[in-house]
Amino acid sequence: MRKIRIGMMGLGHVGRQIFNLALRDENFEVVAISDIGRPDILRHLLDKEMGRSGEVSLEDNCLVGANSRTRLLPAEKPGEIPWDVFEVDFVVDATGRFRSRADLAPHLDSGAARVVTSMLPVDEIDRVVLFGVNHDRIEREDRIVSAGSASTTATALALKILSERHAIEHASLTSVHAYTSDQSLQDYAGADFRRSRSGASNIIPNDTPALRWIQELMPDMQGRMTAYALNVPVQTGSMLDLTVSLKDGEADIESVRKLFVDAAQAMPDLVETTADPIVSSDVRGCDKSLLVDLRGCMPAGSRMLKILAWHESLGHARRILDVIRAYTKLDGKINREAA
Repeated sequence: MRKIRIGMMGLGHVGRQIFNLALRDENFEVVAISDIGRPDILRHLLDKEMGRSGEVSLEDNCLVGANSRTRLLPAEKPGEIPWDVFEVDFVVDATGRFRSRADLAPHLDSGAARVVTSMLPVDEIDRVVLFGVNHDRIEREDRIVSAGSASTTATALALKILSERHAIEHASLTSVHAYTSDQSLQDYAGADFRRSRSGASNIIPNDTPALRWIQELMPDMQGRMTAYALNVPVQTGSMLDLTVSLKDGEADIESVRKLFVDAAQAMPDLVETTADPIVSSDVRGCDKSLLVDLRGCMPAGSRMLKILAWHESLGHARRILDVIRAYTKLDGKINREAA
């Protein structure tokens, strides 16, 4: 069957990871990428992303691989690229800049059949899909879709796994997140006071949209959750510090650890556990959405437990492709065995 044809807007860190994963998957073909960067620099950064060299060359503003050819096009806003000319099935907006329905809709007007954004939206769109949590509820009519975020998917998965065995009274999340490209290296007057401080030299408290969307997509958690983020001066590897109080009495911590080990066996593409004394840099290259630190599963008082878990943006990039695959399967356009 025909490969899934993808157009991309934005070839930043997550965009490069998506491109690299698609390049190695026979189901996908990235046919065009829009980005304001110089093509030779974009190609150079792709080389550096996965530590490879020369796998993709640059010919006439096209990224050329062994079995692929991707056109590079300059564009700043959705709607500037005629996606119908490239016969794309999906546009992945990985810019991180366009998060509303009004901002993303021009991709559809330009010929895309569906748009998948790599960020959580700021208003109501057709669907927010946290793969492994609610991907079984997608519908063919969905056109503007978010694949969530790495920390949102990781947290939702952890809560889903726990709630299948225990009734959760309240969950408190601290998302300890590596700094991102939208943060300044030096102090710089930005949108708010804390986001104006250097991401390379500070721990920066921040709000997280995960709080809103987890409660919206998991109704049992509505009003039972608080969440905050700490952006830290680490380049790779983020951590969830999740404290949960249970309605049904004290949980044996060994049974909780086994719950996650069993989940990893049931969902090997999404969940992994480790008993090793890992740190943030050890998470680099992890393509799971949730890496549970078994040493960090511990009692935190009567009826309370603490869970430490890790994630990396590569896992989010893979989930974006999983979301695309799920919609293509729903449309009946992909071989089920290949999916």
